[in-house]
Amino acid sequence: MITLYHHPFSRAAGVVWALEELGQPYELKFIDLMAGAHKAPEFLTLNPMGKLPTLTDGDAVVTEAAAIGLYLADRYALGRLAPVLDDPRRGTYLRWSFFAPSVIEPGSMARAQKWDFKPGQAGWGDYDAMITAISGAVAKGPFLLGEMFSMADVIFGGTLRFMTMFGMMKPTPEIAAYLENINARPALKRADEKNQAIMKEHGLKLPGQ
Repeated sequence: MITLYHHPFSRAAGVVWALEELGQPYELKFIDLMAGAHKAPEFLTLNPMGKLPTLTDGDAVVTEAAAIGLYLADRYALGRLAPVLDDPRRGTYLRWSFFAPSVIEPGSMARAQKWDFKPGQAGWGDYDAMITAISGAVAKGPFLLGEMFSMADVIFGGTLRFMTMFGMMKPTPEIAAYLENINARPALKRADEKNQAIMKEHGLKLPGQ
């Protein structure tokens, strides 16, 4: 059984979407972040960083949201959610999957927090260049690989969705159209419902609610 150690206020919330797209049985194990359960010794044996998401699949332990998505697609949906190894689209698939945690997340945070840095010395580079790159990647649509929806859209699209939802990025028309496409995914709607149900079960509310 696939087990996702989960809290709806963590990046594990996005992994629920990945699991719903996958169509394999899985279970969610609630980790009470507010009580510090992610720093408990038994959890640190799985993930020494004490972070979510953390996923177990038999003897395999996978951490980091992008790595989890790519692992699941390769193992359970190769050819459906991940291009096969000799598919020319595989490079594009990997490129934008890693662009999300390597560029979008730190780039958006740097801008929001007004970090003082030299773009040429930072791995995420310049914010405006990032927005141009994102817009170009999704311009043709409907998804990153054209008509093929892939796990890259879960990783990359989920990150864009979060950044725009919380005002950390203003979408261009191309980005807005792409987000409209991924928001229509039935699996995403099921994932949102599951995360909302867990929030309600544990009495959790987002800031401002």
